[in-house]
Amino acid sequence: MFCLTLENDHYQKIKDFGYLPVGLGTKIKNENFLRDNTGLNISRKNPYYGEYSFHFWLWKNNNLDLKNEWIGFCQYRKFWVLNDKKENINNLKQLSQNLIKDIPNNFENYESILGNSFYVNEFKLSKFLKRNFKTMIKKPTLFFNSKKRNIKFHFDMMHGEGNLDKAINLLDVKDRNDFKDYVNSEVSFSPHNMFICKSENILKNYYDSVFPWLERCENEFGFDLSGYGLQRIYGFLAERYLSYWFKKYTKFSTLPIIFADISFLD
Repeated sequence: MFCLTLENDHYQKIKDFGYLPVGLGTKIKNENFLRDNTGLNISRKNPYYGEYSFHFWLWKNNNLDLKNEWIGFCQYRKFWVLNDKKENINNLKQLSQNLIKDIPNNFENYESILGNSFYVNEFKLSKFLKRNFKTMIKKPTLFFNSKKRNIKFHFDMMHGEGNLDKAINLLDVKDRNDFKDYVNSEVSFSPHNMFICKSENILKNYYDSVFPWLERCENEFGFDLSGYGLQRIYGFLAERYLSYWFKKYTKFSTLPIIFADISFLD
């Protein structure tokens, strides 16, 4: 399990979980972290790509023996658990006791694990009104028909109207129409760019699909981007594509993801 962080003092906390600490960004000084800034890398694009600057590094420089074993990714504020008990996590020991350390045997027939679905049509309408009042007023049916508030609608409201369509047009032909159907028909996706997959081969196939697409998207959107919703557009595009790709090409199951920021836990 790779655990990604932006904070230098998280190294030992992550190590004590039995996870592999990955350091991103300029705050990382501890040389024991796995980093995204060596070999072939896009470390300079981390503010725009988020977690995917490390995924790119792993794609291009992987010298780890990952064959025939589960490979997972979590973050210093978001972790995989078997049961989402909705209980408060008060310290690192309590968090560690809840974390996945091994994949249970009943998942052996699956090829990937995604986070429990995040339903975009359950967002409060006030958030959409605040983001894009004109679009909501022009389409009053959105107030009453939650099925119309699909993945595409949510992306348009949060990350720029029409941007998802522009990106989809740059996809390989074999996925273009299917992904378009997915974002226009589904009202949920697996969030946070977190996944677990069963083999290095699956991981490579995913990377071979997502990174050439994101590179083409750079020609469309560039890097003169401001505001959280636009600056990290490549990470947000990948987040939606991740759910689609693993559901199409692997036999998947889901598990809960909990929020627990280790910055504030001892």
